[in-house]
Amino acid sequence: MGRMTASSGRRVLLAAPRGYCAGVDRAVIAVEKALEQYGAPIYVRHEIVHNKYVVQTLEKKGAIFVERTEEVPPGNIVMFSAHGVAPVVHEEARQGRLATIDATCPLVTKVHKEAVRYASEDYDILLIGHEGHEEVIGTSGEAPDHIQLVDGPDDVDKVEVRDPSKVVWLSQTTLSVDETMETVDALKTKFPGLVSPPSDDICYATQNRQLAVKQMGAEAELVIVVGSRNSSNSKRLVEVAKLAGARDAHLVDFADEIDESWLEGVTTVGVTSGASVPEVLVEQVLEWLAERGYGDVELVRAAEETITFSLPKELRRDLREEAAALVAERGGSGTPVA
Repeated sequence: MGRMTASSGRRVLLAAPRGYCAGVDRAVIAVEKALEQYGAPIYVRHEIVHNKYVVQTLEKKGAIFVERTEEVPPGNIVMFSAHGVAPVVHEEARQGRLATIDATCPLVTKVHKEAVRYASEDYDILLIGHEGHEEVIGTSGEAPDHIQLVDGPDDVDKVEVRDPSKVVWLSQTTLSVDETMETVDALKTKFPGLVSPPSDDICYATQNRQLAVKQMGAEAELVIVVGSRNSSNSKRLVEVAKLAGARDAHLVDFADEIDESWLEGVTTVGVTSGASVPEVLVEQVLEWLAERGYGDVELVRAAEETITFSLPKELRRDLREEAAALVAERGGSGTPVA
């Protein structure tokens, strides 16, 4: 790391892997490429990823983040975030005469396809996830008549299905692995015929980051997780750290949010970041800690990550021309940008 120094026994355990996963990297680059190819503005429905710094940086480059598709003027380009959207949102964009770029993480798309498949086979689908999260809203929208949300083990008692022999569970991709399996175990006790998805829904990056935190949690009195409050996978890392044995764990967006009182009696600090966090924010935390005597940094490597995803196929088309054509074909005014 180039940070090894003689010190008073204070040290930092730095998790690896940490930060951007392949889906986040793809989504952020997609916004940047769209701005380069088509010029500003590029509208993005919801935050492209759940990170305050990333959103602010892209806004400065010309991205406009909106909560509803209807906020985008006709004839413009709208991008769907990495969390995915329901089919009704695609229809809203079509009706609104918008060209679209779908930056949904391929691992989220996989869960969407599973939901469609099991709904077509008339299964009751139990979606393990957090109510109100964009990913859950998008997945539920694929088969609203077949999906019911299970928000943790405490929700299991109220679950009712039409046929206990035709029930399957799916999950939000950014959950705590341990809590999800606790929920699954409770569901299997209630529904012994419960079917599992053909492959794990919790994404590889979420699992790897949790594994690294588990390894450091037993040694670190304090774990600092860099990430935003609305990032599900970042919040789960705080929970995992405490369960792994850390005396204390906190979520911060930036280094200046760290409270020096957290360091009282602490010799070992664990540092990691959520899957939507750029490395520059981790570097700032390490610098902040080094200034306070925690300059000895040891890497805790839980896994190697080599997965990459290709950019959305829509970036290979002339979307400005396509958006203008939509306005011309369907009539009405718009504000397409040349």
